[in-house]
Order: sequence, then C-alpha cells, then structure tokens
Amino acid sequence: MPAVKLRPSARAIILDEQDRILLCRFELEREGSPVVVWATPGGGVEPGETLLDALRRELREEVGLEVTGEPPHVWHREVIRAGHTEGYDGVINDFFLIRTAAFTPRGTMSDAELAAENVTGFRWWSHAELASYQGTDLFGPRDLAAGLAALLTGGPPAVPVRFGL
Repeated sequence: MPAVKLRPSARAIILDEQDRILLCRFELEREGSPVVVWATPGGGVEPGETLLDALRRELREEVGLEVTGEPPHVWHREVIRAGHTEGYDGVINDFFLIRTAAFTPRGTMSDAELAAENVTGFRWWSHAELASYQGTDLFGPRDLAAGLAALLTGGPPAVPVRFGL
C-alpha cells in the first residue's frame, strides 16, 4: 500500500477584542459547482520552514498581521481525501491562537495573487453568527462554531484538540 502524502499547514484563529474570529472567504469548484468555504487564514509549510515560520509568513502575506512570540497551538486537524489539496492525498492543519485588536485585513499579496489562491474576501464573525448561520456557505473546520465556543469558554487547551472535517 503506498504511503499517504499529506501537506502540512499552519493556520491562525485570530480573535479580536470582541472575540470575533477573522475568516477568509474561499470560492472553490467542487464537482462542477461553485462552493464558498470560510476558513482561518494560513497555508502550507514550505520546505525548511517550521510551523510558526509558515504561520508568520502566511499571515503577513494574506492579512498583514505580524506575529511575534509563540502563540498557543490549540487545534490539530487531518483531512485525508483525494483532490483536497493539489498534489497531495490530504492536509494536516495545525491551528494557533492569536489575539489582537480588530484590523482591516490587507497583506502583501495583491488581489490577483489572493484570487489565484481562491481567496475572495475576509470577514470578522462572532460566535453567535457562526452558530446561527443558515446559508449554503461552509466552514472549515465544519465544527468551527463548537470549537470556537470551547476555546472562548475554556481558553487554550494544554494539548491541541483534534478536529475532524
């Protein structure tokens, strides 16, 4: 049986002073239909990078946030599904908690570069908005509202919480 090739990724749970989470809007194509997924900023770990190096680079590029120190590692998620990530059998997402004042996302990437990565916007979401959302857009991870509720009430866990889809 061939080895499964997973893409490592560092992502940020960015919370503002009102406990709103910053999410990226991704427009994807699935089975010939457009799908919108709201997910945390971040992305793939490049050769020679640590998770935190990748997190710092991705946040600077995508949203313009400079990360200092070592934010707590709060969630771990593995998705094994053909086609989930080009050239890989899936992805390993490691999530870090960052608290900051609200800001207008504007990283070093141009709008065209963001669009090439399927990023079409950003939005701050309250937990109540996530939990009550009834539209057709998806969230990544799917249980984001529950995970965020646990994080807001219990604080960062001693070891990263494992998430499903």
